[in-house]
Amino acid sequence: MDNKLDSLLSNRLFVTLGMEINMTKQEVLGKYFGYGSFRPGQETLIDAILDGRDVLGVMPTGAGKSVCYQVPALMLPGITLVVSPLISLMMDQVKALNQAGIHAAYINSSLTEGQIGRALTLAAQGRYKIIYVAPERLETEGFLAFAGSVEISMVTVDEAHCISQWGQDFRPSYLKITQFLEQLPARPIISAFTATATRQVREDILCVLGLADPEVLVTGFNRENLYFEVRHVKNKDAQLLDYISAHSSDSGIIYCATRKNVESVCAYLEDMGVDATRYHAGLGADERRRAQEDFLYDLKPVMVATNAFGMGIDKSNVRYVIHYNMPQSLENYYQEAGRAGRDGAAADCILFYSPQDVRTNQYLIEKSKDDQEMEPQVREAVLEKDYERLKKMTYYCVTHDCLRDFILRYFGEYGSSYCGNCSNCLAHFESEDVTQVAKTLVSCVAGSRQRYGINVILDTVHGANTVKVRNYGLDRNPCYGKLSKVDTPRLRQVLNHLLLEDYLTVTNDEYKLLRFTPKTKELLEDGARVVMKLPRQEEGQAAQKGKRPSGKAAFLEDEERDLFEALRALRMEIARQERVPPYLVFSDKTLLEMCRKRPEDRAQLLGISGVGERKLEKYGALFLECVEKASKRSD
Repeated sequence: MDNKLDSLLSNRLFVTLGMEINMTKQEVLGKYFGYGSFRPGQETLIDAILDGRDVLGVMPTGAGKSVCYQVPALMLPGITLVVSPLISLMMDQVKALNQAGIHAAYINSSLTEGQIGRALTLAAQGRYKIIYVAPERLETEGFLAFAGSVEISMVTVDEAHCISQWGQDFRPSYLKITQFLEQLPARPIISAFTATATRQVREDILCVLGLADPEVLVTGFNRENLYFEVRHVKNKDAQLLDYISAHSSDSGIIYCATRKNVESVCAYLEDMGVDATRYHAGLGADERRRAQEDFLYDLKPVMVATNAFGMGIDKSNVRYVIHYNMPQSLENYYQEAGRAGRDGAAADCILFYSPQDVRTNQYLIEKSKDDQEMEPQVREAVLEKDYERLKKMTYYCVTHDCLRDFILRYFGEYGSSYCGNCSNCLAHFESEDVTQVAKTLVSCVAGSRQRYGINVILDTVHGANTVKVRNYGLDRNPCYGKLSKVDTPRLRQVLNHLLLEDYLTVTNDEYKLLRFTPKTKELLEDGARVVMKLPRQEEGQAAQKGKRPSGKAAFLEDEERDLFEALRALRMEIARQERVPPYLVFSDKTLLEMCRKRPEDRAQLLGISGVGERKLEKYGALFLECVEKASKRSD
């Protein structure tokens, strides 16, 4: 096999890319990307770009945003510049394009000035149709001179939410984009893309970039292949090891809130025999690069990281994302969780929650105040927004409603309240009238003149004899001890429900005091009933204890699973020879389709999603042989 592999890979089909003006968008999609049809929303945005219009595309991770600007980039006469926030994102995208036979380059601080000069010279000669560039590079004299001397057909702003101060990942460097556009001799088409943007962030993107009569498309945030689960756990390490052990052949990401947690969790997993690596901003550049490559190349399938890792990482075979700590916002959570299952196959998104996570995030938000390059008034407004996001994130962790529906409603999308693919929908709940308990809790807040936080109120109604309760005089509160027979976890569940339903709120300051809302009167005076879903006592968190099958196991029979592993081994062998990440050879989804359809010749293999002409020439014979051998064994 090794000799044959060497022979076939040495006979590569090198494509010198010219303008594809005479090809249709469908032909470009099939030739370079291997897809027979466009995904929802892609064609609308591509058509608008080809008509010369600006666009804003809000599409979930894995929905194919890059195709929306890469296809027209190959068809437009000039160069497309893609502004991208991270070096790793650019490198990943350029590798994928080169694998598909498209000449692309990136310009960022990882290159020497000589390498940058060489890349720009080749670009000016027509070598590259797509150039990825860091926002900081836009204001340099050399790049401005280059941009003024070539035809730039389109400027694409990737991760466009970074330009909005109301976004969860605002980057002041992105504001340089508008200055750069003003200095170009002719205004190009401007296209902007992001995966997570509320209505306010979308409006900010349109305004700051000055998009002219744009085509705005929000395809929807739902990703049906992702399973969502929240686990309230005490021993996170044991739960984590248990899950990874049950999914030992899968690749996954573990997100932690702090560098300290990353170090301790990674060390624990390594001690337990797990091939894990780590990534956070405190590591040196070389160490971060090695860790990222080990993960991308499947040398170490488990990545333990802070949120410094992952933006734009296009590793398609991530089968699970576990949040060891609760993130600061649903925007962050959905973006990070969305790095699972980018190939469309089943994947798990699991969040380990503990109340300490809330306090950790409050500390991180406070600490971030001094790190922002903003005016004081803007900084305070952003801080207020950060605390609101943290509230919503906390509510997600304690709700008993459909988790998917909770996320979608947050982004302004309304649908079914039952998805059938989250831990809450798969658990067994009973509706319970908790009106009297709720009224007592709210009355206790009223009796204490809205001056205390959650824990003090719970201690008061439970009749606790603590120093705080005595010192605050709350043992004289009319509601003191009224709910002493209700266990504290149940009281906390009811109080969380009151916050979720906006009967109460919490102040956005260090004291986190419980306060009334306009809706409080409905409960205290207007006779509103409070009914909430609660898990059956005998079952507890049964849904969390059961293990779901891994992504591929949910799709394949035994014989197909054997073929999948054979194809995956072949993919790894090719990836090592070519020194590229395995998913850039073929995605898991493409291998799964090979398992189901078992192509017998080149024409059938070309009909598999993800197999384009270039990859057919490079790898087709090898994968057809692998499928044929598996078919003979099963006969």
